Amino acid sequence: MNDADDLPLSPVSEPGEVGLVAPSDFVSKEPFVCDSGQVLPGYTLRYETYGRLNAARDNAILICHALSGDHHCAGIHSLSDRKPGWWNNLIGPGKPVDTHRYFVLCANVIGGCQGSSGPASINPATGRAYGIAFPGVTIRDMVRSQYRWLQSLGVTALHAVIGGSMGGMQALQWAIEYPGFVRRVVAMATTARESAQGIAFNEVGRQAILQDPGWNGGDYPRQGGPRVGLAIARMMAHITYLSDAGLDRKFGRRRRAVTTPAANATAEPAASDATGASAVEGAGTAPGFASFEFEIERYLRHQGQSFINRFDANSYLYITRAIDSFDLAGEGSLEQAFAPVQAESLIVGFTSDWLFPPEQNRDIALALLRAGKRSSYAELNTDLGHDSFLLESPQLYDLVRGFLR
Repeated sequence: MNDADDLPLSPVSEPGEVGLVAPSDFVSKEPFVCDSGQVLPGYTLRYETYGRLNAARDNAILICHALSGDHHCAGIHSLSDRKPGWWNNLIGPGKPVDTHRYFVLCANVIGGCQGSSGPASINPATGRAYGIAFPGVTIRDMVRSQYRWLQSLGVTALHAVIGGSMGGMQALQWAIEYPGFVRRVVAMATTARESAQGIAFNEVGRQAILQDPGWNGGDYPRQGGPRVGLAIARMMAHITYLSDAGLDRKFGRRRRAVTTPAANATAEPAASDATGASAVEGAGTAPGFASFEFEIERYLRHQGQSFINRFDANSYLYITRAIDSFDLAGEGSLEQAFAPVQAESLIVGFTSDWLFPPEQNRDIALALLRAGKRSSYAELNTDLGHDSFLLESPQLYDLVRGFLR
């Protein structure tokens, strides 16, 4: 079987763009049994691909997204798009994940809300959205559902699986679940098990959603629901993706005057229009309360606002629960968990990541080595926090490019 290493090097000297892309849907009509024992009668995964599958069908690289990500990791959907896919800096012609060389794929996870089956999907038994009747999902469920999709495309092997944060969890699970199918793993800013601190942060976010009257037991209209709770959950979570030094450098204690007092200062906290456009903007700026706002406050409200316009609250509950339940070692050791692995791995930690700190990433590489596997560990010095794996980094690009080739 030919390896992608036998392919010619990219003919372009400067990195290019994937360009216009369109998503596709994989629809499985076969029942899918989740780890919980609950059964989906079938499921859909929305995905995108970039580049071309080679004759041996083994030059595929699977990209796994994090909690708030989706299948759109590179390129643009239209010329009016304000920004490209979430990992566009890494993927494209001549880039570290070179689409002249590799067939790159990314799917929205099961349980998600960007076209894949999840709580907002229609339950064929009722004709209404599943809501919290959707089966609970795990990281392993995400991987197993994607394997069925890749088989449908005729992919015979994965040259690599790459992911950061929850995507890194999936990448590690891939290496364990399908050892003969995966040749390389790149896991960044991740962990082998969710920590008590991580669970605590996720629980605060979930409670913000559950305590919002708009949640209504998980039964809410597509353009409604607990939008204030979801915005607060996003704001809180986003803080964990950054670092103290990075925030101080970007925002410090800079502030601006509040020029227009909140018109709805006495309104119910959950009040919003049909699109949620006023869900968080202006919150906390009542007359007599403050005559200014810090720039960081404004930034966090923007993050919350943009999130509620693209994400489903029930999916947030399901995916954070999947992250919290992730524990590769279980009742045994991490070395035992890695026993089936055949892939070579690159594990990358970031010094300023306090959500999944460097030592948790280092422990993964050490356990792989103790299990007799081929593994490397790199630790990059940055003040950008957990989100460092998503941002511009020549060092990271060199690591990934070299490891893949």
